[in-house]
Amino acid sequence: MISSSPATGILDRLGKASSAEEFFSLLGVEYDPKIVNVARLHILKRMGQYLAQEKFAGAAEPEIRTRCKAMLERAYGDFVASSPIDERVFKVLKDAVSDSKKAAAFVPLSELK
Repeated sequence: MISSSPATGILDRLGKASSAEEFFSLLGVEYDPKIVNVARLHILKRMGQYLAQEKFAGAAEPEIRTRCKAMLERAYGDFVASSPIDERVFKVLKDAVSDSKKAAAFVPLSELK
């Protein structure tokens, strides 16, 4: 379990979290274990995408915590309303869609030896 020392910032504690459940616990976000069991990596990846768009420089710790909580709630909400397949957070899932739109390679029988 992660120490919740007040001297350690929330971003540091999130960086040391070892499970999705720890993220939810640290930020005080309620969740359905059934959804987290299916989409834990997708939720955390999406939260990371949201975090990457944020600028925390100069922000006070309570504001950072509030914004992180909102991002986790938003990421979690994405997968409550949809599925990992529909959201396609990971490259392999994105590529599966783009590959299906490519024309299938056609090799005429006359070309086969």
